[in-house]
Amino acid sequence: MKIGIVCYPTFGGSGVVATELGKGLAKNGHEVHFITYSQPTRLDFFNENLFYHEVDFRSYPLFKYPPYELALSSKMVDVVKNEKLDLLHVHYAIPHASAAILARQILQTEGIHVPVVTTLHGTDITLVGKDPSYEPVVTYSINQSDGVTAVSEDLKNDTYKHFNVQKEIEVIPNFIDLSKFQKQRKDHFKLAICPNGEKLIVHTSNFRQVKRVDDVVRIFHKVNQSIPSRLLLVGDGPERNNIENLCRDLDIYEEVRFLGKLEAVEEVLSVADLFIMPSEKESFGLAALEAMACEVPVISSNAGGIPELNINGISGFTSKVGDIEEMTKNALHVLDDNNLLTFKESALNRAKEFEMGKILPLYEAFYQKVSELHLTAAKS
Repeated sequence: MKIGIVCYPTFGGSGVVATELGKGLAKNGHEVHFITYSQPTRLDFFNENLFYHEVDFRSYPLFKYPPYELALSSKMVDVVKNEKLDLLHVHYAIPHASAAILARQILQTEGIHVPVVTTLHGTDITLVGKDPSYEPVVTYSINQSDGVTAVSEDLKNDTYKHFNVQKEIEVIPNFIDLSKFQKQRKDHFKLAICPNGEKLIVHTSNFRQVKRVDDVVRIFHKVNQSIPSRLLLVGDGPERNNIENLCRDLDIYEEVRFLGKLEAVEEVLSVADLFIMPSEKESFGLAALEAMACEVPVISSNAGGIPELNINGISGFTSKVGDIEEMTKNALHVLDDNNLLTFKESALNRAKEFEMGKILPLYEAFYQKVSELHLTAAKS
């Protein structure tokens, strides 16, 4: 198939998943065309089936803000016509789904029929979509899509709960490329950070309040009082300064390292003993899956779709949001030398259930089903 993929070209989960999906589809022989305002972070072109089309949106004196959605729709029309795409797969409801629906309508006036698949990733539903300013457009775009997927059962249920969605939503979970995310020999790195055999705890996020990075620090503080340990914080965002100040207030700043945004996060995960994700809301928990693939057990909240990934007592533990005491207790249990190896093995085994080779065929089958239904509808 010739597939157009529209996503945010950033470090965020939806952009990462969309890019990895496109790369996987290209390896399977599909022709994949990325359509976005800049080259996606993880996109490389070591495959003859990968193409990139930049959306050019310009500011004019008439507009206070550049009309990106309209430029995106026009670009989709152009790419579908000239590359003869079979399907558009848009990730994130706003503005990608609504722009795709407009593009499809324009193409229909020229006798070109292309189905639109929309994948819901999380904040497009749980945060942005609930805003009254956007809710009618989100609802319409989902209902008008030819096929809709969500990355977890929890997100699917949230969508039905908060929107008047009549469309059937199919759950296709996020996935992991185990050829990239696997434990690597980085003993020199571990020795540099933990010269005396300390346990290494890692957290990665965009440092927004919803990620509750302060809980990570408070859990680490309590763990550090019981066993020698170090904390690596990967990422950056609006809470960065507050977290640095909290580390100073708790007198643990010397035991914490801020690494900023890293593309090769698997190298850090390869030396970790524990991953902490105490988020207030997560539609799936891709960062936790990446950790588990590198044999790192997870201490997490039970928010959103996380329990569908992190199996309590097996790959790690889940607790109520904000329950720092229980998370600390569970972290110490996992880090105990008598338990750690078992949890590491179980985390990897759980990650293998989400290996790309198992999830990719689900998307391919869904594309085929949607295309056949769209073709039937177009003929009637």
